Amino acid sequence: MKRETKRSGVFTRRALLIGGAQIAALGALGAKLYQVQVVEGGRYATLAETNRISARLIAPPRGRLLDRAGALVAGNRLNWRALLIAEQTGDVAATLENFSRIVPLADHERARIERDLRRHRRFIPITIREFLSWEDMATIEVNAPELPGILVDVGTTRLYPFGPALAHIVGYVAPPNEADVAEDTMFALPGMRVGRAGVEKFHDQNLRGRAGAVQLEVNAVGRVIRELDRQEGTQGQDIGLTIDTDLQRSVLDRLGDESASAVVMDARNGEILAMSTNPSFDPSLFNSGVSQAQWAEWTKNRKAPLINKASSGLYAPGSTFKMVVAMAGLEAKAISPYDSVSCPGYLDFGDRRYHCWSKYGHGTMNLRDGIKNSCDVYFYEVARRTGMDRIAAMANRFGLGVPLAVELPGTRSGFMPTRAWRQAQGKAWNIGDTIVSGIGQGYMQLTPLSLATMTARLATGRAVQPHLTRTIGGVLQPGAKAEDWPSLGLSEKALHAVRDGMWAVVNEQGGSGPLARLAMPGVQMAGKTGSAQVRNVTREQRERGYKSENLPWEFRPNALFVAYAPADAPRYAMALVVEHGNAGAAAAAPIARDIMTDVLTRDPAGRKDTPSQRVADAAPRPQTSTSTSTSAPKGASQ
Repeated sequence: MKRETKRSGVFTRRALLIGGAQIAALGALGAKLYQVQVVEGGRYATLAETNRISARLIAPPRGRLLDRAGALVAGNRLNWRALLIAEQTGDVAATLENFSRIVPLADHERARIERDLRRHRRFIPITIREFLSWEDMATIEVNAPELPGILVDVGTTRLYPFGPALAHIVGYVAPPNEADVAEDTMFALPGMRVGRAGVEKFHDQNLRGRAGAVQLEVNAVGRVIRELDRQEGTQGQDIGLTIDTDLQRSVLDRLGDESASAVVMDARNGEILAMSTNPSFDPSLFNSGVSQAQWAEWTKNRKAPLINKASSGLYAPGSTFKMVVAMAGLEAKAISPYDSVSCPGYLDFGDRRYHCWSKYGHGTMNLRDGIKNSCDVYFYEVARRTGMDRIAAMANRFGLGVPLAVELPGTRSGFMPTRAWRQAQGKAWNIGDTIVSGIGQGYMQLTPLSLATMTARLATGRAVQPHLTRTIGGVLQPGAKAEDWPSLGLSEKALHAVRDGMWAVVNEQGGSGPLARLAMPGVQMAGKTGSAQVRNVTREQRERGYKSENLPWEFRPNALFVAYAPADAPRYAMALVVEHGNAGAAAAAPIARDIMTDVLTRDPAGRKDTPSQRVADAAPRPQTSTSTSTSAPKGASQ
């Protein structure tokens, strides 16, 4: 019995020890479970979810650009691309090497990828290759285990349905640089683009939108199983332009192969209906990357296809400036419409002779005759009597040599010289400088856009500003009505006298621009020719029978024409420059006639289109020349 009692005591102690050990183990396990499930449950749930779900920000769709009737001029299309998330791969170099065996990467692409990897944080996706084909996407997906951190994604890329026809207005987008990312971290997202030129650049803030997000279910090797949730973010605002795309293409067709630019405006409110520059370029190339060969081709082209000549090209205005000189003289009372000047074909002043374009002279000229015949001697005398400072001040009132409110970065104001400007250079302003300024030569340099603005202000007497934006986010912008623009405060009698001379240029027998006459019953156009020299003509050259058409192309005078119509109720204004086209009467006037005829027939400012009617016709079409060769009548050289 005693032995049994002792044995029972040993068993009890062993049971207690084992039970205590079990209780301790279970307690430790319970404490750990409490720590994992309660205290750190949220963190581990997040980690588990991260192993299953990949969340990424996505670039928002860029806002659209539409013409005045709703036709799409800049939009978005789907773009399949390969992205790399550096933190999801142990060896970036090895992953890229495996990828290049599937989809070859050029040296410049590798350099760009390495630059992006250095620039961005490891959790930000880096674009490896855009515009993937279906075959490329399938191959990447099949080889996903060998490509950790690489995934196929769909985004958008910029689409320009009208291509070169609207390139200088719309501009283009390009991938962001370091400065852009520093300004806004959203630019680090794959697929983001920044406006680099034209309206795309001016309205970049409105067009950007706000980033969205996507959640993807992935497996252990990071392969996407399915998309769980997508929030597209906020698309950028749509911008409605004043441009009429049909008219824009028609103007380009009429310019043909000429190196030229033309601007057509609604004279009443300054809306730009067409702004054409020839030659042009394809803006979509900047979205995917311009090759060195293409860039070299553009930069070597002496006709400068990358420059918007309408808003940035600088030219001496020639005889198209004579209306401003006349208005300055009339407002200063230096002349009256009836004062006469005798033109023997030249004006001698001091020891220099200033020639008229007609070496035989025009006889006795008053204001109307001076504009009608584009008599240089008459305007030499008007400029001499008026003075350069008064002429420059009047030019500024007409929008010449001053900043214009058009929404195109890089638009140039041109240059209007003054006596003070010349004196600031330490040189004297000579009376001869004033005399040659009377015919739009000398130091002044103006753009076709400013000349169109001048013409619209002459036609209406209002200080209209040229502009390209009609709506932002569907909201009509100020300036759409004629009454939105103030009066220039000029004498209506003086304006009438100058307009009468412009009417005579085109419609009266003996005018300098008969080839601009409209063949539309009951509708007439008022205009002015211009021919601006780009180099001096010496006396010796004149004595030897100088002919500009025998010079090399780049030395020939520029041909210009400005006009408004209908003459009795101005609605449309335009300016045209044909580079090195010689005489405006022969080279520019017929083109201006055809353009204005088309404008009046279409009547874009008065037409009410249904947007859906135009969107369907937004596909680009090749440019074809419809120019015709017409010889100028004898004596018409301005």
